[in-house]
Amino acid sequence: MKNLLEILFVSTRLGLTSFGGPVAHLGYFHEEYIRRRKWMDEKTYADLVALCQFLPGPASSQVGIGIGVMRAGVLGGIVSFLGFTLPSVIALILFAVILQGFNIGTVGWIHGLKLVAVAVVAHAILGMAQKLTPDLKRKSLALFALVGTLLWQTAFTQVGVILIAAIFGFILFKNQTDNETTNLQFPISRKFAVFCLTLFFGLLLLLPILREVTSLEWIAMFDSFYRSGSLVFGGGHVVLPLLEREFVPTGWLSEEAFLAGYGAAQAVPGPLFTFAAYLGAVINGWQGGLLATVAIFLPAFLLILGTLPFWDSVRRNPKIRGALMGVNAAVVGILISAFYHPIWTSTVYAPIDFAFAAILFSMLVYWKLPPWIVVVTGAIGGAAISLF
Repeated sequence: MKNLLEILFVSTRLGLTSFGGPVAHLGYFHEEYIRRRKWMDEKTYADLVALCQFLPGPASSQVGIGIGVMRAGVLGGIVSFLGFTLPSVIALILFAVILQGFNIGTVGWIHGLKLVAVAVVAHAILGMAQKLTPDLKRKSLALFALVGTLLWQTAFTQVGVILIAAIFGFILFKNQTDNETTNLQFPISRKFAVFCLTLFFGLLLLLPILREVTSLEWIAMFDSFYRSGSLVFGGGHVVLPLLEREFVPTGWLSEEAFLAGYGAAQAVPGPLFTFAAYLGAVINGWQGGLLATVAIFLPAFLLILGTLPFWDSVRRNPKIRGALMGVNAAVVGILISAFYHPIWTSTVYAPIDFAFAAILFSMLVYWKLPPWIVVVTGAIGGAAISLF
């Protein structure tokens, strides 16, 4: 019990103060859990980070869950997740409830938040492209993903692009070597891990069927968020195109409301996946926000618990590593596609929009100001632009 309370206290403090996205979160975790509290050694932490970057889902949240599991079992993982995630979930649900009273299309500060989204996603694209597409082969895979998702904008296109990229990655990079060794020990049996993996794939297959058979709104919502959380490789920003195509074309919410929430999500600490809480709250109140949060994070839970006991053998397999390299390259193309549509096409209408977006981008990337300052500046600037 003492361990659980300690995990809750530390993870909640991180959830209230961890601004800056997944890479920054991993830095905060390292400082708090490894350097200050010494809950695990450097090598074990590095191996855990490698596993979470290998899996789809929010890497920083999965690292936090893994640390909690190592400290106090599965319950420790749940407590660690709640502490890190709930502050931003509550903030975004409140934002969604407040936003209901506005005509989003005519509010200037909302347009400013959409311009913040332009700057943030552009920054994410540059960082990910540099890391995930360093050679011509992977740049070509990213281009394929970009063209495919732009020309055929359906919910199934992205899944198909990811699968094709995995096949090409398997073929092109199957001889990729890795000399690192791992020695992770977790209090999870292989039997329980297999159950978690079975549940992950079972829900992925069963939920779309239940959605068609029952026509219940909450099942449809759960299915859309669960599928989005299951297919995201490469960090929180990549969930943007998946969620947009699940909810905007189908009429669940407007593009303005979607992008306003995405801009606001940059102002809160914690994982970017909590953007789902905002979407769920816009669609169906605070109950929808909680349902969306559970649905989008559940795949991350099942995958981290299901793969921990098998990580050593999986990571040494060069063919699997090659397939993952192909998927990561495709993710860059998918994100560039989302940057053009819906972000750019529904936000940058005039030269002043582009100029202000460039200022916000510079604040974030070159001046390295905290994200909340960029968001506040965006909201104030958007309101000022609307006066002219």
